[in-house]
Amino acid sequence: MRFSLDNDTNHYAITSYGLDWVRVNQQEFRRSVIVTPERLVSDWPPQTFGDLVESHFAVIAGLEPEIVLLGTGVHQRFPRPSLLRPLLERSVGVEVMDTAAACRTYNIVMLEGRRVAAALLLMGE
Repeated sequence: MRFSLDNDTNHYAITSYGLDWVRVNQQEFRRSVIVTPERLVSDWPPQTFGDLVESHFAVIAGLEPEIVLLGTGVHQRFPRPSLLRPLLERSVGVEVMDTAAACRTYNIVMLEGRRVAAALLLMGE
């Protein structure tokens, strides 16, 4: 899907996505990423839902978001609550959805001016 957004080069926006890729501004990724309005983490280690461990969520917590959109691939899957501990201890809201929904939701929340992070798994299992 392709989005049409005002071209704001000061923020990272998800401009399009497919089953195993996402485009942030003009750069395409085919591996998991974390996107915030101000930061792009293109080397986020987990590639599948089964790879997720607590330290992956600690990386997200270090970005100091107020809300995290966790895109779990083609299907919505919920991680064990213990994995989310680094976020929950900081009172960060977590919304879990499939990656396509996380991409759509990220742009809406970002445009509201909120401190959002989209952690996107691009590989299905």
